Amino acid sequence: MLIIPAIDLKDGHCVRLKQGLMEESTVFSEDPGAMARHWVDRGGKRLHLVDLNGAFAGKPVNEAAIKAIVKAVGGDIPIQLGGGIRDLETIERYLDSGIDYVIIGTAAVKNPGFLHEACYAFPGQIMVGLDAKDGKVAVDGWSKLTGHDVIDLAKKFENYGVNAIVYTDIGRDGMLTGVNIEATVALAQALTIPVIASGGVTNLDDVRKLCAVASEGIIGTITGRAIYEGTLDFTAAQALADELS
Repeated sequence: MLIIPAIDLKDGHCVRLKQGLMEESTVFSEDPGAMARHWVDRGGKRLHLVDLNGAFAGKPVNEAAIKAIVKAVGGDIPIQLGGGIRDLETIERYLDSGIDYVIIGTAAVKNPGFLHEACYAFPGQIMVGLDAKDGKVAVDGWSKLTGHDVIDLAKKFENYGVNAIVYTDIGRDGMLTGVNIEATVALAQALTIPVIASGGVTNLDDVRKLCAVASEGIIGTITGRAIYEGTLDFTAAQALADELS
């Protein structure tokens, strides 16, 4: 089980949002490269980056900070990145710059043909981020709830050849209320590709609960606010996950 630190980028800084609201952001670091290195040095095995401005703008905005993170990590661990990725050229540029996996979110839902092309052009390096509330997929930075069922959509994308699904329960993200284990397991059981849980990891008990269902196909969990505010000791969390896996 991977415990994956999140580095959410807004205006070149490392921040966290509450409930996906840009105006509800807390700055945790003004040096994203140093923050990335911090998590690597504390036992991180993968990093999760989000270009928040990019997600809202529909195009990359924090590329300078992303390059600084890639340089600081120096290829020591894989990096996955999402936010504002809407065309093949952007994907190619990010992969060429040292990003290992690109996460397509809103564009996958709104333009499945683009996702299909991306999976064909960059096999094994495309993930899909599905954000859902009460089983329905949300898009555009969580501002719009669609009628799409998250499991149905994930199955469709699995057939396209995506590497994994990053699943966020947007009712819990950034709220430190625990992971929605039931919904995450239901999604993982319906798929053959791995699921990465996101949203709500608060403490070591949440890590234990996730490790208990890892065999269903959940390979990791993304954590942000908890490790920045100290309710979750990151090094202890990854050590516990290693022990229980």
